[in-house]
Amino acid sequence: MNETKQPSLLISLTPVCFLIILLVFNQRIFEGDATYGPNQLALLLSGMLTLAIGFLHLKVPYKQVEKNIIESISLSLQACLILLVVGSLIATWILSGIVPTMIFYGLKIINPSYFLPVACISCAMVALSTGSSWSTTGTIGVALMGIGQALGIPVPMCAGAIISGAYFGDKMSPLSDTTNLAPAMAGTDLFTHIRHMLYTSGPAIVISIIGFFILGMFYKGSGANSDNVQAILNVIQSNYNIGLHLFIVPTILLVLIAKKMPAFPALVLGAVLGALGAILFQSELLAKITGHALDMANVYKEVIKVAFSGFNYDFSNAVVNKLFNRGGMQNMLDTVWLIMMAMVFGGALEGTGMLQKIASSVLQFVSGAGSLIGATLGTCLFLNMTASDQYLAIVVPGKMFKGAYEDMGLHPKNLSRALEDSGTVTSVLIPWNSGGAYNTKILGVGPDMIYSYQIYCFFNILSPLISLFLGSMNITIERIHNERKLSQ
Repeated sequence: MNETKQPSLLISLTPVCFLIILLVFNQRIFEGDATYGPNQLALLLSGMLTLAIGFLHLKVPYKQVEKNIIESISLSLQACLILLVVGSLIATWILSGIVPTMIFYGLKIINPSYFLPVACISCAMVALSTGSSWSTTGTIGVALMGIGQALGIPVPMCAGAIISGAYFGDKMSPLSDTTNLAPAMAGTDLFTHIRHMLYTSGPAIVISIIGFFILGMFYKGSGANSDNVQAILNVIQSNYNIGLHLFIVPTILLVLIAKKMPAFPALVLGAVLGALGAILFQSELLAKITGHALDMANVYKEVIKVAFSGFNYDFSNAVVNKLFNRGGMQNMLDTVWLIMMAMVFGGALEGTGMLQKIASSVLQFVSGAGSLIGATLGTCLFLNMTASDQYLAIVVPGKMFKGAYEDMGLHPKNLSRALEDSGTVTSVLIPWNSGGAYNTKILGVGPDMIYSYQIYCFFNILSPLISLFLGSMNITIERIHNERKLSQ
């Protein structure tokens, strides 16, 4: 058998450069339709190029690379399942009147001038209590997007505020999987990690809220006037039975997630409760949609149809149609495909050793605490762009840099903070990453806006920058020299 060769840095970067060229080319040729097939194929072709280089040049057995690809895909299955279920949840919650009720009351109490900071804070509170940014954006985030659009606020701005708040709450919540994963990889405890993150996440969210407040003052929803808003309220009220009782279902869901019920079964239950809510509270709308007398067969058929293909009904109002005609498992398949192809590419890179080579090359430029933290942040971002999964962007750098932090006498909480400051929050900034693909689809950031909402994710941009600044200035960087001396 031929001995496996170690890849050079040039060879390792070849598939990455190839992918970047294809993605740029697709965006120029297909524009907004790039994520509906072309980018998926770009990821697949880049994965195949990686596999070919590994097999032909590096002599890596095909089965070894295939195993890594399958393992990589398996890591994304939970995200894909959640994505499909959230599609059904959104559709059944629209049918049942839950989302319309949220939008109805939101339009009555929220002023366009302070909508963005309110959206950010609301999502932060929900994510903090549930530990899930995805559940937050997929539930209250959807409703807030509807309110923002009805008020005439641009979709990218709304998405940026929602995502910023959701990811802050996720990072600071002891219930979050990534918040537990980062300290586990670094070798520190959960609450030490959370307290240390306050130095970076605290300023980042405060600056973000101020930024959204200023943005709201300059942009006061000029696209909507009181007549337009009233027209939307009238359409909602004339088609749905609106009432505070419809908040029962989302409250049950948030309590279950806060009680540490896994997200997947909790969201399935949320979708089922939404379907039951439609049957109990929206019989008149169901009769309009089906066009037949309501019986068990017709109701079952319509509810199931909405769950798998999305809500679709003509309200004779363009804005309301745009707000409510969405959701369903079927409409999430493009995103599931995108995530799986990204995992093929990431798995091939890891299986051939190219991913490890690129990451280890970074360590050659590390000379102190500041550069080590910068290297950690940069590697996490790089892995989010290539491996396309935030969990890999935490696990791989955590394994890589743990020894380096120990050798420099740095407390492991510095590593865990850096992992979250970049690994967790930058995933949503990458459109083909599972985080970016999920939130793009869930929040309805359409094809023509897919590369614009990121600039409004203030918290996600500021977190790694503040972390880099503190590291380079040696501020809040704690060492373990004294602890070692005491133990000797």
